[in-house]
Amino acid sequence: MRIVFADCSVDYSGRLDAHLPRAVRLLMLKADGSVLVHSDGGSYKPLNWMSPPAKLEVKEPDESVDPEALEIWDVTAQKSDDLLRITIFEVHAEYEHDLGIDPGLTKDGVEAHLQELLARDPGAVIPGLKLVRREYPTPIGPVDLMCRNADGEPVIIEVKRVGGIDGVEQLTRYFEMLSRDSLLSGLKGVFAAQVIKPQARVLAEDRGFACVTLDYDALRGIEDPQGTLF
Repeated sequence: MRIVFADCSVDYSGRLDAHLPRAVRLLMLKADGSVLVHSDGGSYKPLNWMSPPAKLEVKEPDESVDPEALEIWDVTAQKSDDLLRITIFEVHAEYEHDLGIDPGLTKDGVEAHLQELLARDPGAVIPGLKLVRREYPTPIGPVDLMCRNADGEPVIIEVKRVGGIDGVEQLTRYFEMLSRDSLLSGLKGVFAAQVIKPQARVLAEDRGFACVTLDYDALRGIEDPQGTLF
């Protein structure tokens, strides 16, 4: 990971246009190709970002750019025309360190048990699903469940106890990474949780993922196993 504290301005163009005026910000460049722009507020969420896979190109500023600018960082998405342009005016500090392979998030008891129950009977999520592998490995961490649907298409499932936007982003990262594998053509994603927050549902469905609300008691056999598909 590379971390840069820099005086910069940021412009994003693509599905929407956004501008961040010149200020000192934290720039994070991750090994998976993602680039995130943070301020000293706004909790954990970046002000703007580019999801992987993406390409960073450093350019010399031309005459149309502010004469105080030192560099232009153009971050382009590989699957769209989206562009994140960071204009660097001054670098205050810069650090780089290899974090190695992350072992992944340790799930709480209920979440881990949900994953175990669904691995035994993935058809409780969507009828016809067959398990390929639990904790399916990717370069950025394991996917909870890799399955095949009745048509033989690959389906990845991210399981949460409470489904929030973070979980959707996690599923998105796995989906984008695995979509580059030609053997997983037609890949589909499912976001499954006991409770799915409204904002997370909107984001997941906007990205083409199915949302499934899970009944923990039913999966344990207290009632007939059944998820609710929306």
